[in-house]
Amino acid sequence: MKAHVYVTLKTSVLDPQGQTIQNALRKIGFNEVAAVRQGKYFILSLQDGLTPEAAQSHVEKIAREVLTNSVIEEYTYRIEE
Repeated sequence: MKAHVYVTLKTSVLDPQGQTIQNALRKIGFNEVAAVRQGKYFILSLQDGLTPEAAQSHVEKIAREVLTNSVIEEYTYRIEE
């Protein structure tokens, strides 16, 4: 079982790196991109035998307590069998 965790800055937090990427895209002709938000991506390989509920509980705790700074970041995740 694997968990894919995506961490991004909260929408209320400025993202200068995302803005720089958006500006670079415009300069090379990709004007259809309205905004860019950058972030982090993690793949967690979970031990065999975990129930889906236990996996979800563990991934949420790891994402909330270890992978994100809750003041400025938020996370989403998906678990695949």
